[in-house]
Amino acid sequence: MSERRSRLSATESLSQPNLASDNEKGGLILNSRPQHIRKVVEESLKRLRTDRIDLYFQHRVDPNVPIEDVAGAVKDLIAAGKVLHFGLSEASAKTIRRAHAVQPVSAVQTEYSIMNRDVEQNGVLKTCGELGIGFVPWGPMGQGYLTAKIDARTKFDPKNDTRSEFPRFSPENIAANMPIVDFLRQFSEKKNATPVQISLAWLLAQERFIVPIPGTRSVDHLHENLRAVDVQLTPADLREIETALSKIEVHVAG
Repeated sequence: MSERRSRLSATESLSQPNLASDNEKGGLILNSRPQHIRKVVEESLKRLRTDRIDLYFQHRVDPNVPIEDVAGAVKDLIAAGKVLHFGLSEASAKTIRRAHAVQPVSAVQTEYSIMNRDVEQNGVLKTCGELGIGFVPWGPMGQGYLTAKIDARTKFDPKNDTRSEFPRFSPENIAANMPIVDFLRQFSEKKNATPVQISLAWLLAQERFIVPIPGTRSVDHLHENLRAVDVQLTPADLREIETALSKIEVHVAG
């Protein structure tokens, strides 16, 4: 990375499996103690062969460490020039405010899509807007469901696909949620786009501070995602989408 550092931004997350130990059941052991944060940042800098991390996320809130301690540790790393910006993932509105009071939070990462709109109700999106924090939706295509390429017959390998554990991806819920996909198919045809592009364009139209992060291993899918910026959703389009979605129940429970 060192040769191209001026053209690249490095984002790292604390408490991902490669930065914390897994327990015997395969779950993640969170460790956001300040000394551990300093340790893994040094390891990341060495591994990436760089002198700074542009955006450093706490990947999950650690219930055993006050968020003020986490923010303070990152603040020290920012002062030392080793980290440039501080991010939180899956944090509540209250936690975001507490962290922001110690060290300004630059980005918050939480699931948000046409299919999962919890952040509109729990105060997270509102808090980001009030504090000037960028919002980074993960799972913007419903973890693949809104691509219109998943149906009740789709199998998820429990060895490498966590969706196998999520109730929303049971065959019953996949089938029950198909009206969402059917609407996206119909609407995307009118806009000369794909369901994926409509899903991303809808997110971009919600707030100016939203930057979705769709994941893909396919170059073709990457190009499809990027073309979502060319999809212009008018106020009438957004009202049509909202009206349609208000009539569709999302099934997520087991």
